[in-house]
Amino acid sequence: MKRLPSIKQLQYLLALHEHQHFGRAADACYVGQSTLSAAIASLEETMETQLLERDHKTFIFTALGEDVVRLARHIIEQCEELTDFAKSQGKPMTGPFRLGCIPTIAPFVLGEVMTLCRERFPELQLLLREDTSDNSLHALSEGRLDMVLLALPYETGVLHTEVLQQDAFNLVLHKDWQDRGFNQDINQWPDESIFLLEREHCLTGHAVKACELEDSRKVNPFFATSLHTLTQMVNNKLGVTFMPQMAINSGVLEGTELISQPASAGQAYRDIGVAWRPTSSKARSYQQMAALIGEVLVKKCRARAC
Repeated sequence: MKRLPSIKQLQYLLALHEHQHFGRAADACYVGQSTLSAAIASLEETMETQLLERDHKTFIFTALGEDVVRLARHIIEQCEELTDFAKSQGKPMTGPFRLGCIPTIAPFVLGEVMTLCRERFPELQLLLREDTSDNSLHALSEGRLDMVLLALPYETGVLHTEVLQQDAFNLVLHKDWQDRGFNQDINQWPDESIFLLEREHCLTGHAVKACELEDSRKVNPFFATSLHTLTQMVNNKLGVTFMPQMAINSGVLEGTELISQPASAGQAYRDIGVAWRPTSSKARSYQQMAALIGEVLVKKCRARAC
């Protein structure tokens, strides 16, 4: 019978690739460094190939080693799903479900999603992680998340995506500025009058595109780190901004002297959707979770009278 790598060896290999250090990888696996090193050497022997280039103190993964890591990650992911499948006896919406979400959606949606999951799917263990789109999608592709709730369009590679709801952008400004012409042609606005979030927040990119901010001179060089900071900048009459409907509906403007009105671009919005791995065996759970999140989004993104 042909010798095959063990799951434990593949787990050690992934840990070493993640930590890029034998000692830290061994600690993460709760084994001694010699045990991990021997397992990697045995894996190379079994595969009859070199996965690492070593010298006395350092190492790098070979090109083939990088390919093996990618395949090993997929194998471990499938093994984890197999275990979850067996524990839940094949029933959808049971066992652990790891949901990632971006910061400009998470505070307004995840609380109600968690509540509905507990009511409807008591056997589901919903685990939440808030992070940027890039980090969340990377974790999803590596099998560390089951689904990501994010703003679209966004480059997701081979991942499956579904749009669940449109979230309209609103112009937010101080009530004293209502008559300054900010609801007219954006090109006529003063330079550096628009405040936005840091570039790593995809909300900025979607706002720029949806609201047709073609003239970069209109955007202030200061970028806020959060919607709260953005609100305070505008409340102090330093400029205006664009905010999604779900943030406004959540009360982010309460306690301020700010008002919101439809963005001048008319149909300015971002799509809210989910992404998951099309190769996963949890498709039924993903569809049910997407439907549940869609219910929440319908209420959160509904336009309200000012």
